[in-house]
Amino acid sequence: MSTPLIAADALHARLEDVVVADVRWKLGDPNAGRAAWQAARIPGAVFVDLDTVLADLSDPRGGRHPLPDPQRCADALAALGIGPGRTVVAYDDAFGAVAARLWWTLGWLGGPPCLVLDGGLAAWTDAGLPVQTTPPPAPIPVPTWTARPDAGRVATTDDAARAGNGVVLLDARTADRYAGEHEPVDPAAGHVPGARNAPWPDNLVGGRMADPAALRARYAALGVTADADVVAMCGSGVTACHDLLALAHAGLAPARLYVGSWSGWCHDGTRAVATGRDVPRPAADR
Repeated sequence: MSTPLIAADALHARLEDVVVADVRWKLGDPNAGRAAWQAARIPGAVFVDLDTVLADLSDPRGGRHPLPDPQRCADALAALGIGPGRTVVAYDDAFGAVAARLWWTLGWLGGPPCLVLDGGLAAWTDAGLPVQTTPPPAPIPVPTWTARPDAGRVATTDDAARAGNGVVLLDARTADRYAGEHEPVDPAAGHVPGARNAPWPDNLVGGRMADPAALRARYAALGVTADADVVAMCGSGVTACHDLLALAHAGLAPARLYVGSWSGWCHDGTRAVATGRDVPRPAADR
Protein backbone atom coordinates (compact mmCIF):
# COMPACT_ATOMS: atom_id res chain seq x y z
CA MET A 1 0.00 0.00 0.00
CA SER A 2 1.43 3.38 -0.97
CA THR A 3 1.41 6.27 1.48
CA PRO A 4 1.23 10.04 0.95
CA LEU A 5 3.86 10.50 3.67
CA ILE A 6 7.64 10.56 3.59
CA ALA A 7 10.03 10.23 6.53
CA ALA A 8 12.71 12.82 7.20
CA ASP A 9 15.63 10.52 6.39
CA ALA A 10 13.99 9.42 3.14
CA LEU A 11 13.49 13.06 2.13
CA HIS A 12 17.11 13.85 2.96
CA ALA A 13 18.20 11.09 0.59
CA ARG A 14 16.02 12.54 -2.19
CA LEU A 15 16.62 16.28 -1.78
CA GLU A 16 18.12 16.62 -5.26
CA ASP A 17 15.21 14.81 -6.90
CA VAL A 18 12.18 16.57 -5.39
CA VAL A 19 10.76 20.06 -4.98
CA VAL A 20 10.50 20.85 -1.27
CA ALA A 21 7.65 23.21 -0.37
CA ASP A 22 7.46 25.08 2.92
CA VAL A 23 3.78 25.68 3.77
CA ARG A 24 4.15 27.16 7.25
CA TRP A 25 1.25 29.38 8.35
CA LYS A 26 -0.04 30.80 11.62
CA LEU A 27 -3.63 31.71 12.40
CA GLY A 28 -3.89 35.46 13.00
CA ASP A 29 -0.45 36.26 11.59
CA PRO A 30 -0.40 35.93 7.79
CA ASN A 31 3.27 36.93 7.58
CA ALA A 32 4.60 34.44 10.12
CA GLY A 33 5.07 31.54 7.72
CA ARG A 34 7.07 33.48 5.18
CA ALA A 35 9.20 35.06 7.91
CA ALA A 36 9.95 31.64 9.38
CA TRP A 37 10.90 30.31 5.92
CA GLN A 38 13.18 33.29 5.30
CA ALA A 39 14.93 32.68 8.63
CA ALA A 40 15.48 28.93 8.30
CA ARG A 41 14.24 26.14 6.04
CA ILE A 42 14.89 22.68 4.73
CA PRO A 43 17.63 23.24 2.14
CA GLY A 44 16.27 24.48 -1.17
CA ALA A 45 12.65 24.77 -0.01
CA VAL A 46 10.38 27.23 -1.78
CA PHE A 47 7.61 28.99 0.13
CA VAL A 48 3.99 28.29 -0.80
CA ASP A 49 1.64 30.82 0.75
CA LEU A 50 -1.62 29.36 2.00
CA ASP A 51 -3.49 32.66 1.76
CA THR A 52 -2.37 33.79 -1.70
CA VAL A 53 -1.54 30.58 -3.60
CA LEU A 54 -3.68 27.85 -2.07
CA ALA A 55 -6.75 30.02 -1.45
CA ASP A 56 -8.62 33.02 -2.83
CA LEU A 57 -9.61 35.28 0.05
CA SER A 58 -11.66 37.68 -2.07
CA ASP A 59 -15.04 36.00 -1.51
CA PRO A 60 -16.04 35.46 2.14
CA ARG A 61 -19.05 33.39 1.08
CA GLY A 62 -16.67 30.51 0.45
CA GLY A 63 -15.29 30.57 3.99
CA ARG A 64 -11.94 31.81 5.23
CA HIS A 65 -9.88 29.80 2.71
CA PRO A 66 -11.93 29.34 -0.46
CA LEU A 67 -10.41 27.46 -3.35
CA PRO A 68 -8.25 29.52 -5.70
CA ASP A 69 -8.96 29.80 -9.39
CA PRO A 70 -7.48 26.51 -10.66
CA GLN A 71 -5.37 27.90 -13.49
CA ARG A 72 -4.11 30.87 -11.50
CA CYS A 73 -3.07 28.46 -8.77
CA ALA A 74 -1.29 26.20 -11.25
CA ASP A 75 0.50 29.22 -12.73
CA ALA A 76 1.58 30.42 -9.27
CA LEU A 77 2.91 26.97 -8.44
CA ALA A 78 4.76 26.76 -11.77
CA ALA A 79 6.45 30.08 -10.92
CA LEU A 80 7.74 28.39 -7.77
CA GLY A 81 9.12 25.44 -9.70
CA ILE A 82 6.21 23.08 -9.03
CA GLY A 83 4.98 21.26 -12.10
CA PRO A 84 4.90 17.95 -13.94
CA GLY A 85 7.98 15.76 -13.84
CA ARG A 86 9.07 16.20 -10.23
CA THR A 87 7.56 15.02 -6.99
CA VAL A 88 6.72 17.69 -4.43
CA VAL A 89 7.33 17.24 -0.69
CA ALA A 90 5.33 19.61 1.52
CA TYR A 91 6.15 20.41 5.13
CA ASP A 92 5.11 22.81 7.88
CA ASP A 93 5.66 23.25 11.61
CA ALA A 94 2.22 21.89 12.49
CA PHE A 95 2.78 18.14 11.98
CA GLY A 96 1.35 18.31 8.45
CA ALA A 97 -1.91 20.09 9.29
CA VAL A 98 -1.20 22.92 6.82
CA ALA A 99 1.09 21.09 4.38
CA ALA A 100 -1.77 18.68 3.73
CA ARG A 101 -3.65 21.52 2.00
CA LEU A 102 -0.92 21.64 -0.68
CA TRP A 103 -1.05 17.84 -0.99
CA TRP A 104 -4.82 17.99 -1.47
CA THR A 105 -4.66 20.98 -3.83
CA LEU A 106 -2.19 19.33 -6.17
CA GLY A 107 -4.40 16.25 -6.27
CA TRP A 108 -7.44 18.42 -7.01
CA LEU A 109 -5.61 20.27 -9.79
CA GLY A 110 -4.26 17.11 -11.41
CA GLY A 111 -0.74 18.37 -10.72
CA PRO A 112 2.48 16.54 -9.89
CA PRO A 113 2.54 13.93 -7.12
CA CYS A 114 2.94 15.31 -3.63
CA LEU A 115 4.09 13.77 -0.37
CA VAL A 116 3.88 15.29 3.11
CA LEU A 117 6.85 15.17 5.48
CA ASP A 118 5.74 13.00 8.38
CA GLY A 119 6.14 15.01 11.56
CA GLY A 120 6.90 18.23 9.72
CA LEU A 121 9.92 20.41 10.33
CA ALA A 122 10.26 19.06 13.88
CA ALA A 123 10.93 15.58 12.51
CA TRP A 124 13.64 17.00 10.26
CA THR A 125 15.42 18.89 13.04
CA ASP A 126 14.95 16.07 15.55
CA ALA A 127 16.82 13.83 13.12
CA GLY A 128 19.73 16.27 13.14
CA LEU A 129 19.35 17.06 9.45
CA PRO A 130 20.68 20.33 8.01
CA VAL A 131 18.70 23.55 8.04
CA GLN A 132 19.46 26.36 5.60
CA THR A 133 19.72 29.81 7.22
CA THR A 134 21.28 31.76 4.36
CA PRO A 135 18.94 33.89 2.22
CA PRO A 136 16.45 31.66 0.36
CA PRO A 137 17.38 30.83 -3.21
CA ALA A 138 15.22 32.26 -5.96
CA PRO A 139 12.76 29.68 -7.27
CA ILE A 140 13.43 28.20 -10.70
CA PRO A 141 10.14 28.44 -12.61
CA VAL A 142 8.87 25.58 -14.73
CA PRO A 143 6.63 25.90 -17.78
CA THR A 144 3.00 26.69 -17.11
CA TRP A 145 0.87 23.58 -16.91
CA THR A 146 -2.84 23.10 -17.40
CA ALA A 147 -4.97 22.67 -14.31
CA ARG A 148 -7.57 19.94 -14.56
CA PRO A 149 -9.61 20.35 -11.37
CA ASP A 150 -11.42 17.27 -10.16
CA ALA A 151 -14.88 18.28 -8.96
CA GLY A 152 -15.26 14.85 -7.39
CA ARG A 153 -12.83 15.85 -4.65
CA VAL A 154 -14.97 18.78 -3.49
CA ALA A 155 -18.12 18.76 -1.36
CA THR A 156 -20.70 21.55 -1.19
CA THR A 157 -22.63 23.07 1.68
CA ASP A 158 -25.64 21.05 0.59
CA ASP A 159 -23.53 17.89 0.82
CA ALA A 160 -22.55 18.86 4.36
CA ALA A 161 -26.21 19.39 5.21
CA ARG A 162 -26.78 15.67 4.55
CA ALA A 163 -24.49 14.74 7.45
CA GLY A 164 -25.86 11.66 9.14
CA ASN A 165 -28.26 11.14 6.25
CA GLY A 166 -26.11 9.58 3.55
CA VAL A 167 -22.93 11.54 4.29
CA VAL A 168 -20.32 10.82 6.97
CA LEU A 169 -19.16 14.35 7.77
CA LEU A 170 -15.89 14.44 9.74
CA ASP A 171 -15.14 17.69 11.58
CA ALA A 172 -11.39 17.97 12.14
CA ARG A 173 -11.56 20.79 14.68
CA THR A 174 -10.71 20.25 18.33
CA ALA A 175 -13.48 19.00 20.60
CA ASP A 176 -14.07 22.36 22.31
CA ARG A 177 -14.63 24.17 19.02
CA TYR A 178 -16.81 21.38 17.65
CA ALA A 179 -18.90 21.47 20.83
CA GLY A 180 -19.33 25.24 20.68
CA GLU A 181 -17.48 25.74 23.97
CA HIS A 182 -14.78 27.90 22.39
CA GLU A 183 -14.75 29.72 19.05
CA PRO A 184 -11.81 32.09 18.50
CA VAL A 185 -12.37 32.93 14.84
CA ASP A 186 -15.83 32.40 13.40
CA PRO A 187 -19.04 34.30 14.21
CA ALA A 188 -20.96 31.29 15.53
CA ALA A 189 -19.89 28.41 17.74
CA GLY A 190 -20.84 24.78 17.28
CA HIS A 191 -20.95 22.28 14.45
CA VAL A 192 -22.97 21.09 11.50
CA PRO A 193 -25.84 18.92 12.74
CA GLY A 194 -25.00 15.27 12.16
CA ALA A 195 -21.24 15.82 11.86
CA ARG A 196 -18.84 13.56 13.75
CA ASN A 197 -15.88 15.06 15.58
CA ALA A 198 -12.56 13.78 14.19
CA PRO A 199 -9.92 16.16 15.62
CA TRP A 200 -6.92 16.13 13.34
CA PRO A 201 -4.36 15.91 16.22
CA ASP A 202 -5.83 12.50 17.05
CA ASN A 203 -4.30 11.21 13.81
CA LEU A 204 -0.88 11.57 15.44
CA VAL A 205 1.22 9.56 17.85
CA GLY A 206 4.23 11.44 19.17
CA GLY A 207 3.96 14.01 16.40
CA ARG A 208 3.96 11.41 13.61
CA MET A 209 1.02 9.94 11.74
CA ALA A 210 -0.42 6.88 13.48
CA ASP A 211 0.01 3.54 11.76
CA PRO A 212 -2.60 2.57 9.15
CA ALA A 213 -4.28 -0.09 11.27
CA ALA A 214 -4.85 2.33 14.14
CA LEU A 215 -6.23 4.92 11.74
CA ARG A 216 -8.58 2.40 10.16
CA ALA A 217 -9.93 1.54 13.60
CA ARG A 218 -10.30 5.21 14.49
CA TYR A 219 -12.26 6.08 11.39
CA ALA A 220 -14.37 2.93 11.49
CA ALA A 221 -15.57 4.08 14.91
CA LEU A 222 -16.59 7.36 13.27
CA GLY A 223 -18.68 5.62 10.64
CA VAL A 224 -16.19 5.40 7.77
CA THR A 225 -16.87 2.24 5.80
CA ALA A 226 -15.76 1.08 2.36
CA ASP A 227 -18.94 2.34 0.72
CA ALA A 228 -19.54 5.48 2.82
CA ASP A 229 -19.75 8.94 1.27
CA VAL A 230 -17.14 10.65 3.45
CA VAL A 231 -16.61 14.41 3.62
CA ALA A 232 -14.05 16.21 5.79
CA MET A 233 -14.40 19.74 7.14
CA CYS A 234 -12.79 21.97 9.77
CA GLY A 235 -12.80 25.72 10.33
CA SER A 236 -11.77 26.81 6.85
CA GLY A 237 -10.85 23.76 4.79
CA VAL A 238 -7.21 23.51 5.88
CA THR A 239 -6.77 21.10 8.79
CA ALA A 240 -9.56 18.93 7.33
CA CYS A 241 -6.95 17.98 4.75
CA HIS A 242 -5.01 16.28 7.56
CA ASP A 243 -7.98 13.96 8.10
CA LEU A 244 -8.01 13.31 4.34
CA LEU A 245 -4.26 12.62 4.50
CA ALA A 246 -4.82 10.17 7.36
CA LEU A 247 -7.57 8.40 5.45
CA ALA A 248 -5.24 8.04 2.46
CA HIS A 249 -2.41 6.77 4.65
CA ALA A 250 -4.82 4.22 6.10
CA GLY A 251 -5.70 2.98 2.62
CA LEU A 252 -9.34 3.99 2.98
CA ALA A 253 -11.55 5.08 0.11
CA PRO A 254 -11.05 8.67 -1.11
CA ALA A 255 -13.11 11.30 0.69
CA ARG A 256 -14.13 14.82 -0.29
CA LEU A 257 -13.23 18.20 1.19
CA TYR A 258 -15.91 20.68 2.25
CA VAL A 259 -13.77 23.71 1.52
CA GLY A 260 -16.02 26.33 3.09
CA SER A 261 -16.18 24.26 6.28
CA TRP A 262 -17.48 25.88 9.46
CA SER A 263 -16.59 29.41 8.32
CA GLY A 264 -18.62 28.95 5.13
CA TRP A 265 -21.52 27.31 6.99
CA CYS A 266 -21.60 30.25 9.46
CA HIS A 267 -21.53 32.88 6.74
CA ASP A 268 -24.77 31.55 5.28
CA GLY A 269 -26.70 32.62 8.37
CA THR A 270 -29.62 30.31 7.63
CA ARG A 271 -28.01 26.98 8.47
CA ALA A 272 -28.76 25.10 11.67
CA VAL A 273 -26.10 24.91 14.37
CA ALA A 274 -25.59 22.06 16.83
CA THR A 275 -23.58 22.14 20.04
CA GLY A 276 -22.26 19.60 22.50
CA ARG A 277 -19.59 16.95 22.34
CA ASP A 278 -19.88 13.66 20.49
CA VAL A 279 -21.47 10.81 22.38
CA PRO A 280 -19.43 7.61 21.88
CA ARG A 281 -21.21 5.23 19.54
CA PRO A 282 -21.89 1.65 20.61
CA ALA A 283 -19.73 -0.87 18.74
CA ALA A 284 -22.86 -2.37 17.15
CA ASP A 285 -23.63 1.00 15.50
CA ARG A 286 -20.21 1.52 13.99
